[in-house]
Amino acid sequence: MTVRVAIIGAGNRGGDVYARLLAQHGAQVTHVVDPRAARLTEVAARHATPPERQFSDPDAFFALGRAADAVVIATPDDQHVRPCIQALALGYDVLLEKPICLTEADLDLLQAAEAASTGRVTVCHVLRAAPFFREVRRVLDSGALGTLIGIQHAENVAHWHYAHSYVRGNWRAAPPAAPFLLAKSCHDLDLLRAFAASPPERVSSEGGLHHFRPEHAPPGATDRCVTCPVQGCPSDARRIYFTRDLHTWPVTVLTAGGIRLSDALAHGPYGECVYLGKNNVVDHQAVTVRFRNGVTAQLTVSAFTHNNTRTLKLLGSHGELRGHMDRHELELHDFRTGHSQRWSVDASGTHGGGDDGLIQAWLASLRGHTPPPTPLSESLDSHRMAFAAERARQRGTVEEVC
Repeated sequence: MTVRVAIIGAGNRGGDVYARLLAQHGAQVTHVVDPRAARLTEVAARHATPPERQFSDPDAFFALGRAADAVVIATPDDQHVRPCIQALALGYDVLLEKPICLTEADLDLLQAAEAASTGRVTVCHVLRAAPFFREVRRVLDSGALGTLIGIQHAENVAHWHYAHSYVRGNWRAAPPAAPFLLAKSCHDLDLLRAFAASPPERVSSEGGLHHFRPEHAPPGATDRCVTCPVQGCPSDARRIYFTRDLHTWPVTVLTAGGIRLSDALAHGPYGECVYLGKNNVVDHQAVTVRFRNGVTAQLTVSAFTHNNTRTLKLLGSHGELRGHMDRHELELHDFRTGHSQRWSVDASGTHGGGDDGLIQAWLASLRGHTPPPTPLSESLDSHRMAFAAERARQRGTVEEVC
């Protein structure tokens, strides 16, 4: 069965990742929607999508009625809710990029819209589909840990990744983008929800914007890296981008639509000094969650790491599981026998193979082979935790998860 999919939002995630993987697995990208003419043409050309099926805004696409089998919504964070509700009103199944919205009230709107539709929403929580975390799930289900008591999880964002996405990039200011925890780590909160196998109950959090501020600019720094005489700045855009493969992320974010990298650094936001003060999201945050079944979890999300990976410990009554995604490594300690074992898990591909795994699972559900990967109601718990954590961080309180 050939599944016909419309891509609404042809940026890096929609155009470079999801559209590519959908085509690789036998789906047909029949429509492309994006307000940027050059980018629209670029992505449409990859999939031989004709001009009459290219649109600059979602309204024009939805005016066609039911023109495809399913839609991917990968627009900017503050433009997810309306097209998703429009798609559900037409009975579309939706693959919805995270974070799915910027307010808690919108979570209820989306849940109500899905309940009234024949379509279903799958949130792009790709880490659940990654082989590494599927293996963690297998160990949990095996009973090797006994009763799960606690989780220690860290998202190591990497200093250069934070500079790219959260100081210079689309997620540097909330609003219009989502807060840092929601934008970067609703993946991780979703994993905590999956491992705990229980809804969240209450949340506390501490964090702030510690370093990427004007008062920390080195003496003599200019407003652009290409003109800056400062040596050894870890956020030097020349060092971040010119030392990487020009045909892969993150460089392709700068060169989308045929822009030269040198021009992007000379004139665009990705060449700006990270100390200009144009960002307002936190750069380090710690969160504690208690789930209804008594499991507690700690999540730390930080810009101040050298690697871009996840590390975790699952603490059980009869064993401990340690994981390092970057090394593709898991280590299990059995308290009953005193034995330990270490093994590797394939984590190749974007998001450790999670992008590909999610697309395959979503297509299988569209073809009627399996249920949708994760129910929307469960996916929303990650966002409810993130909103509660932001309230807790700002107020210095412990917050109930609504």
